[in-house]
Amino acid sequence: MRVAQQIGAALRDKGRWHTVVIRSTVLPGTIDAHVIPAIEAASGLTHGKGFAVCSNPEFLREGTSIKDFREPPFTLIGAIDPAHAVPVAALYANLTASCHIVALQVAEMVKYACNCFHGLKVGFANEIGNLCKVMGVDSHEVMRLFCEDKKLNISTAYLRPGFAFGGSCLPKDLRAIVHRGRLEDVPMPILEAVLDSNRRQIERAFQMVMAGGSKRVGILGLAFKAGTDDLRESPTVSLVEMLLGKGCQITIHDRDVSRANIIGANREYVEREIPHLWSLMRQTTNEVIEASEIIVIGNGSREYRDLGKALDGRFIIDLARAVSGRTSGAGYQGMCW
Repeated sequence: MRVAQQIGAALRDKGRWHTVVIRSTVLPGTIDAHVIPAIEAASGLTHGKGFAVCSNPEFLREGTSIKDFREPPFTLIGAIDPAHAVPVAALYANLTASCHIVALQVAEMVKYACNCFHGLKVGFANEIGNLCKVMGVDSHEVMRLFCEDKKLNISTAYLRPGFAFGGSCLPKDLRAIVHRGRLEDVPMPILEAVLDSNRRQIERAFQMVMAGGSKRVGILGLAFKAGTDDLRESPTVSLVEMLLGKGCQITIHDRDVSRANIIGANREYVEREIPHLWSLMRQTTNEVIEASEIIVIGNGSREYRDLGKALDGRFIIDLARAVSGRTSGAGYQGMCW
């Protein structure tokens, strides 16, 4: 803040446009709420007229900072007006990495997301390694092979904010490895917290529905992901159970889920855990929409993405970002956006 005030004082007598660039890691909203007002107060100028402030977070590691500067993963510039970022982008014209001009708070937040993920990766590898050691397993070989998977493990897969995970594998295997850790007296707090975090995401969706003010709720997409009929530990099934417990009138559509086609372990799960499911199912999306005042979109099926005006007049709770281009506001609530 002192530096911002000093820059503002210097700008007061300059008489020409300056672009102020914040390289420090600061929480989202810092530049807009604190830095810009400080410069305006000290300079007597108005942001966007006498000067501009951009965020340009650095992604440099101690010990390899020069190499990282010359070969960054990307260049990130945040600005209130994209035009303000143009002179900053010109500084990096000779670098081959891509340059992204984004909203101010997006640039501020990306650096935190990166560093938190790096810390999470270290903690995850250590927890796997600790359990491997007591079980007599070569942890470095395990993680070497883990990193060979560039399709799911070291990739963009699963890194889109949204609803909870489900299915027949992830919940079961997480519980198994955490349980084995307890048997071996190896604490695994990160992996234990994953299941709790997942449960809380379902509760968050439940609170969003209850805040909608109506008990007539339609569910579009029941399986844990589009294109499958697997209902085992589907978070949307858990959500439906919670809503039924509060007396909500539920109707459900999922083209991939039908009584005639569900077989094996999936059918056993339905008959054991949700035997009343079939009375809630409807053949068409229109039947669900007409019966509901709140529409919950549970997965990203193209059928739901293309509904468009058919959902007009309904309060939409989008758990899968099926409705593109919208952020939370009147008549629409996104899970994490």
